[in-house]
Amino acid sequence: MLTLVAFVVALGLLIAVHEYGHYRVAVACGVKVLRFSVGFGKPLLTWRKKGSPTEFVLCALPLGGYVRMLDEREAPVDEAERHLAFNTQPLRSRAAIVAAGPAANLLLAIAIYALVNWTGVDEPKPILATPVAGSVAERAGLHGGEWVAEAGAADAEASAVGSFEDLRWRLTQAALSSDDITLWVAPREGGATRPVRLALSELDVREADAALFQHIGITGPWSTPVVGEIMAGGAAAAAGLREGDVVRRVDDQPVGDGQSLRARIRAASGPAGEPIEQRWDIVRNGQAMVLTVKPVPEQQAGVWVGRVGAYIGAMPEMMTVRLGPVDGLVQGVVRTWEVSWLTLKMMGRMLIGEASVKNLSGPLTIADYAGKSASLGITSYLLFLALISVSLGVLNLLPLPVLDGGHLMYYLWEGVTGRSVSDVWMERLQRGGVVVLMALMFVALFNDVARLAG
Repeated sequence: MLTLVAFVVALGLLIAVHEYGHYRVAVACGVKVLRFSVGFGKPLLTWRKKGSPTEFVLCALPLGGYVRMLDEREAPVDEAERHLAFNTQPLRSRAAIVAAGPAANLLLAIAIYALVNWTGVDEPKPILATPVAGSVAERAGLHGGEWVAEAGAADAEASAVGSFEDLRWRLTQAALSSDDITLWVAPREGGATRPVRLALSELDVREADAALFQHIGITGPWSTPVVGEIMAGGAAAAAGLREGDVVRRVDDQPVGDGQSLRARIRAASGPAGEPIEQRWDIVRNGQAMVLTVKPVPEQQAGVWVGRVGAYIGAMPEMMTVRLGPVDGLVQGVVRTWEVSWLTLKMMGRMLIGEASVKNLSGPLTIADYAGKSASLGITSYLLFLALISVSLGVLNLLPLPVLDGGHLMYYLWEGVTGRSVSDVWMERLQRGGVVVLMALMFVALFNDVARLAG
């Protein structure tokens, strides 16, 4: 239920903001707006402001929206109102009205990012967990427990890392851009730093998914290798483990943190699903103990992994990230630009085959993430809204005839040649745009089903 509500609220809000951008600029340009609709299908709510010619409508299917303006191309217009029609407006006004929808989504993203920056958010400190075996991070000489003070992609000047999430975002940008990144790390917070260069340009990055961070080797922040809540009837309970036990060694191999302990547990299963017994050296209330633990094999995506039936690893060290009025707004603009540019870059790479079309997501994935982010709290949900708002704004600016970017492409032609696109070519381009958009929607929906089925 939460997923459905979060999805409908997110989609309705983002569509309403997009259409309001069109509406507000149209009114400012002197165009008569006949209808402002959020959603399609049967109207659920209809109202009209006193003295306004616009009918506002909320419909049953919140999968889109539209602003219907007075236009001679759609219906006859009385001569007395011809100056209020969209098609009679100067080129700059028509272009501004069309561009206002995507611009509104981008402005909303800036506002949300700024709000989160101003109110503050608790995020893990940039302390690295034990890197994945054989990963770029391990080959670079990272061991886990390092504090990341600064980072700089390619040959750019390094800047301070605000939190682990900030580091994760920088790693994502660098990897998807095939740039190396240099981390300035210290053995502890405030200690002397040393540079560590991660050769991300060596990765064959085709999908922006969890596997990307497995290849990089930095999958989470450092946490104490402690046993948390234990499930009744699980392997941990059977072995005599208790909540609060700190694991120091497994099979005489030191355990660096919670992540390395989870990796050891997962590896405690043979290729055919046979359980592998482990010897755990633990500390309980200051006393050293040795327990025999036998993780239960469980199949995940066709691979057998071990499970102990307990929460492994303490909560990472947290920090509150909060910015002032100016810095918060500036960072909101910067993050919106970074997400927009990265989105365009990934689309370009998909177009030339350097990135997989599996990166496309449809309504099912969006709904899933809407529910998950809402369950984590208002801040996570707001950040989700900002990300989708940027995506919606960028998508609508693509030069596809059925999108706002396509109309702007027509106006560019008109501005350069001095004449509008002919009706014949307009019809051909619209049909082609519909085909392309439907193909993209099909691929996105197919990816959604594949992700959920997997």
